Amino acid sequence: MVSHPPYSPGIAPSDYHLFRPLKLFLKEKRFAKYEDLKMAVFDFFDSQSAAFWKKGIDDLPERWLTVVTNDDQYIVD
Repeated sequence: MVSHPPYSPGIAPSDYHLFRPLKLFLKEKRFAKYEDLKMAVFDFFDSQSAAFWKKGIDDLPERWLTVVTNDDQYIVD
């Protein structure tokens, strides 16, 4: 089992698949209102293929194994 504090500002291994493409999608976009940002994130989710989501799920066992074998470290150099 991977230990987690009650609140962790870091991201979980399961988030890596999602946040890099989302960051690239939002790169250099500017939002005047929170609602505009929210709609852009929804647009990103809607634009992803089923294969994108499947890959994220399929990669979880390997990501978790990396964390467990590296003493709960998410990022290993």
